[in-house]
Amino acid sequence: MALDQKTKLNSLGFAKAPQDTRVVVAMSGGVDSSVVAAQLACEGYDVVGITLQLYDHGAALAKKGACCAGRDIHDARRVADDMGFPHYVLDYENKFRESVINEFADSYLAGATPVPCIRCNEKVKFRDLLETAKDLNADCMATGHYIQRFSGAQKAELHKAADGDRDQSYFLFSTTQEQLDYLRFPLGHLKSKAQTRELAVKFGLSVADKPDSQDICFVPNGSYAAVIEKLRPEAASPGNIVHLDGRVLGQHSGIINYTVGQRRGLGIGGGDPLYVVRLDAENRHVIVGPKEALATSIVPVREINWLGDEPFESRAEWHVSVRVRSTRRPKEAIITPLSATEATVELLAPEEGVAPGQACVFYETEGTRIWGGGWIWRGN
Repeated sequence: MALDQKTKLNSLGFAKAPQDTRVVVAMSGGVDSSVVAAQLACEGYDVVGITLQLYDHGAALAKKGACCAGRDIHDARRVADDMGFPHYVLDYENKFRESVINEFADSYLAGATPVPCIRCNEKVKFRDLLETAKDLNADCMATGHYIQRFSGAQKAELHKAADGDRDQSYFLFSTTQEQLDYLRFPLGHLKSKAQTRELAVKFGLSVADKPDSQDICFVPNGSYAAVIEKLRPEAASPGNIVHLDGRVLGQHSGIINYTVGQRRGLGIGGGDPLYVVRLDAENRHVIVGPKEALATSIVPVREINWLGDEPFESRAEWHVSVRVRSTRRPKEAIITPLSATEATVELLAPEEGVAPGQACVFYETEGTRIWGGGWIWRGN
């Protein structure tokens, strides 16, 4: 039966029948994206599944258990086979290495604390993969991210997920308006991960009980330093651990082993507790100080992606809430634009452990809308 194009939109927001709507689903092999693909297939959409081969795929297939990448690709392909839609694997290893892994290593060497998952969304999934979806004449691309997209009065809006514990807005702030117009996030309205797994069971998916990934994909054991040292052997150059007052307290085996806010593992026991306050990459110094030295009120931000209805520079200041770490709750702040892509953020209550390389994400103070965000480029 034909859809009434004048009065009714399908679940993805298009005025046509699901079978006439092509949607590319970015499939990681996990339960979230698998449920998205299965649900859309069951609703009758013309689904095309795509999995990105990002790293070490050959080794993963050659040796069972060598890496998660091969298993993930296998799991995604099996879901597609079971649900009856086409599935493709794209070799993005070079793109991923150039756009994400190399920048990750270089940022650490420069004393920053990068967030590679954001760069992957920004430079690989929502840029290159999205263009591939358009090349396949897809009407939209869907992912398993926990975030919501609403059709606002003026344009598509990005909102936090219904489940605050699963909300991934911190990692998706750099989604541009053009990308947001094309993207769909079918899981954003769910209240819990348990609901997602219930859907996986309902669709008979083999990944229904698959554990969530806890690590950055190319750092499977959580050891950033080991990965960076392999990529940049010079990264383990020793240097001094220096107190804020100038005293040399000890030596370290490479600044890649330290992050802002770190207390344990400094190797300078005795006296009052000390924390890593700053990393001086140029002089290879790890700067330490008391806990109160971690508190920051002024945060310089650049590479801003603005998703507001008015131009970013149309106001002298914006009163918002911001999140300076993925694990922190949004706190009230005032943003003063310096240009279309740069600003000074004043935190109304100081935050500890604000680090260069982390994201500063903007939210409306009352509500769920995400105004965008930028990259912290200078710390204490």
